[in-house]
Amino acid sequence: MRAFPVKLPSGVRYWTVLNEDLVVIEGADAFLRQVRFGRDGAESTSKAYAGGIALFLRWCRRTGRDWRTAAADFGLFMTWLRHAPKEVSGLNADPVGAEVLAGPGREPVRGARRINAVLTAVRGFLVHAVTAGEAPQQVLAQIYELADDLDLPLEARGEDAGMSWRMRARHRLHEPEEPVDRASDEEIVALLHACLSARDRLIVLLMARAGLRRGEMCGLRRSDLHLMPDSRPLGCEAQGAHLHVIRRDNPNGAWAKSRRQRAVPVDFLLVQAYDQYVFERAEIPQAQASDFALINLFRGPVGAPMRPDAINDLITALCSRARLDRQVTPHQLRHAYGSNVVDAGGTIDEVQELLGHASMRSTQVYLHPDPARLRAAVERVPSPRRMDGAAW
Repeated sequence: MRAFPVKLPSGVRYWTVLNEDLVVIEGADAFLRQVRFGRDGAESTSKAYAGGIALFLRWCRRTGRDWRTAAADFGLFMTWLRHAPKEVSGLNADPVGAEVLAGPGREPVRGARRINAVLTAVRGFLVHAVTAGEAPQQVLAQIYELADDLDLPLEARGEDAGMSWRMRARHRLHEPEEPVDRASDEEIVALLHACLSARDRLIVLLMARAGLRRGEMCGLRRSDLHLMPDSRPLGCEAQGAHLHVIRRDNPNGAWAKSRRQRAVPVDFLLVQAYDQYVFERAEIPQAQASDFALINLFRGPVGAPMRPDAINDLITALCSRARLDRQVTPHQLRHAYGSNVVDAGGTIDEVQELLGHASMRSTQVYLHPDPARLRAAVERVPSPRRMDGAAW
């Protein structure tokens, strides 16, 4: 079983699951098409879900279980996920009686976050199968329990006065809270110094000073950037320099994760970087016809919109050129933006809106300050000694 990308005639892609004979598994394919198109989801989401479902079906095949009823042994599946190495869980694993132990006797190979992500994908797949009549109804009771909303904060409960109910997953590992894995300000400055073009500097700043995801950046149109002090002549009511993040189907595979359009304020550094990029871009004749903001300038096809994967390649090259002690990722630059907003006094709802999080749970990570912020917070509290003028 393996995840596999499918490109439709329109150019839109989604991921499906193939069996050992490279035949599409119809039930999984129907669910993944629903994830990609029925929910208006991203290609990356269908890719992640396809990988999780492939692991589940691979485990069922190896253990002789029918995937339609294997939810009764979800605990065993979780143990297998945590400890099964590639010799057992990989694509080329021997389907019959592998000699490698896949259990608590081995070191864990997957963390709680990854296992929970796989379980989320499999639960969705099984619910879809039950709805389609391909799996028995009792599967739902095996993977979910009915829970009331009394353990939720008041803000998260419904408006009705009576008790409401929700489905709660039975199988989930505890994910330890970790500090935000962000790029430091020194790393961001080093990356900017390592840039060889105005476009590359703009890309770094779009992540580090506007918090954009890769897909959001590569989906930007020039018409989305309103960098004048007053945008009302453009028919836009947002104040000051800003850019608009809009979900579209793009030929370069770029995708804005949030369904809701948002306006992101930008500072003078980003405005200046874009001005410099405009002059650089004007020297490329192939670039004039494209409305995409970020295009290929130095490698073919010149003038075509940049793909999200190219952002990873660029940041990897910049880290090497800057001789950083570690590999910084695009998402760590985005985390740096969220952390800096909080450090500057931004509230959690402001960070949620700026980053385009659908749920505040995704933004909660920025509420865990680093030790330096805790020390600074204590030192800002007035001392009684300064308040009454006493000399102690």
